[in-house]
Amino acid sequence: MDDISIIEMFRERNENAIAELKQKYDKLCMYIAGNILSQHEDAEECVNTAYFDVWNNIPPDSPDDLRTYLCRIVKNKSIDKLKYNSADKRNSQFTVSLDELADCIPDSAAENSAAGLAADISRFLRTQDEKHRKVFVRRYWYGDNLTKIAELYGMNEKTVATYLFRTRKKLKVFLKKEGYEHE
Repeated sequence: MDDISIIEMFRERNENAIAELKQKYDKLCMYIAGNILSQHEDAEECVNTAYFDVWNNIPPDSPDDLRTYLCRIVKNKSIDKLKYNSADKRNSQFTVSLDELADCIPDSAAENSAAGLAADISRFLRTQDEKHRKVFVRRYWYGDNLTKIAELYGMNEKTVATYLFRTRKKLKVFLKKEGYEHE
C-alpha cells in the first residue's frame, strides 16, 4: 500500500492504518531504534510509541513524506529513551555520534527553530557529493557505527572517519554563513 493511502486511512481513523504502517515500515523503524538503543525491548517500545503518536497526530498533521515523518518520530523517541536509560552513562555509540555532531552545531541553534536548522542542514547536504552525503546520513540519522558504514560503501574505517570530519567541518562553516554563531 502506498503512503498516500495509509495517510488517508489515518485521516479516516481506520484502525487498519497502523497495521499497514507497521507492515510497510516496521523493519526500518526497528533498525533506527536498534542502532540507538541496546535493548530490543526498548527499541520495540519506541517504535510502538511512534505508531501511537502517528495515530494521534494524523490528523491534524499531514506529512508530505510519511517515511521521513515516522522515522523522525522513532528517532526522537529512541533518543529520549537513551537519555532516560543512561542518565550519567555516556558510553553509547549513538551518544558519541551526537557528540561529534554537536561540535559543528552552535549553541545559538537552540534559539532558532529546530525546523529551520533541519532545513539548513538538509540544504547543506544537498550541496555535498552523494557518497559524503550518504556517509553523513548513515552516521547521524541512522546511527550506524564506522565499521558498518565502511562495510556498506566498501571503504576503510579511517576513510569514513575522514569523510565525516571534513563534512562536519564544512557544515560548521556553512551554518556560520547562515547566521548561526559559534562561541
